[in-house]
Amino acid sequence: MRLLTTLVLATAAALPLMPHAHADTFPDRPVTLVIPFPPGGPTDAMARTLAAEMKDRLGQPMVVENRAGAGGNIGAEYVARSAPDGQTLLFGTSGPLAINASLYRKIGYDPVKSFAPVIQVGHLPNILVVNPSVPAKTVKELITYAKASPGKLSYASSGNGASSHLAGVLFNASAGVDLQHIPYKGTGPALTDLLGGQVTMSFTDVLTALPYVKSGKLRALGVTTAERSQALPEVPTVAEQGVPGYDVSVFFGIVAPAGTPPERIAKLNKAFVDVLNTAKVKQLLASQGLEPAPSPKPEQLGKFIEAQVGKWAGVVKQSGAQLD
Repeated sequence: MRLLTTLVLATAAALPLMPHAHADTFPDRPVTLVIPFPPGGPTDAMARTLAAEMKDRLGQPMVVENRAGAGGNIGAEYVARSAPDGQTLLFGTSGPLAINASLYRKIGYDPVKSFAPVIQVGHLPNILVVNPSVPAKTVKELITYAKASPGKLSYASSGNGASSHLAGVLFNASAGVDLQHIPYKGTGPALTDLLGGQVTMSFTDVLTALPYVKSGKLRALGVTTAERSQALPEVPTVAEQGVPGYDVSVFFGIVAPAGTPPERIAKLNKAFVDVLNTAKVKQLLASQGLEPAPSPKPEQLGKFIEAQVGKWAGVVKQSGAQLD
């Protein structure tokens, strides 16, 4: 009995010195950041800017993987079906994380239920630009001009269901005008026809519009977000100019598969917050037109995604757009 007691006490004394059998060594291999779009666009550039700085925070490299197709649905579904271990993340945007739930007849994931939010990175404002031949100098003047010429003004978008399309749908409803939608296969062709005067205007992203606005080839009438853009602070918002509540932008958020352990979400969130707060990354993202998110907390991104799904459901229904 005395021998047994001695052994028990010796074992108990040694336990604090032994490594915890269930210690979480996450991440123990490279973390994959899936971009649901092709290389080369603004989403790809932002994701790669962040991924390049993550190794020092996580102890493992972050590998970027492009899985493009179906407006971002292919990449989003891949991450939704991945193991919920924090090793596979999605760098999502308004499309796969909000709009596509209503725009596509069927998608293989739920933007709210299929993911665990990690962090909202920020948003890219759209901006209402017109060809210089349009006499309007402000949004109010444009609305007056459009009401006097119903059905004669047109706006170009990068495709049915794109942010640049739905921004126009919301503008028509909010301002009581009838701008005709002209969809293109991408921002490039849309911009070419806008510069050439084949279409009147566009609700394009500020990064695309900036050089043409500065050169005078396009006229900026209003920023589509609730706050003015840091890239064009002199341009008032659409809401400031008589269309209250008008707010359209492309948001960027990082999510993991639903069921990912909270402690891993917290570790990833802290690492991304650290990176986003560095002067280098702040400068790079600002140069890409990104506006910072109001809160880095995972739960805030979750609430935001849920609200955006509801907001765009109504706009998509109004637009009549539906994709297979």
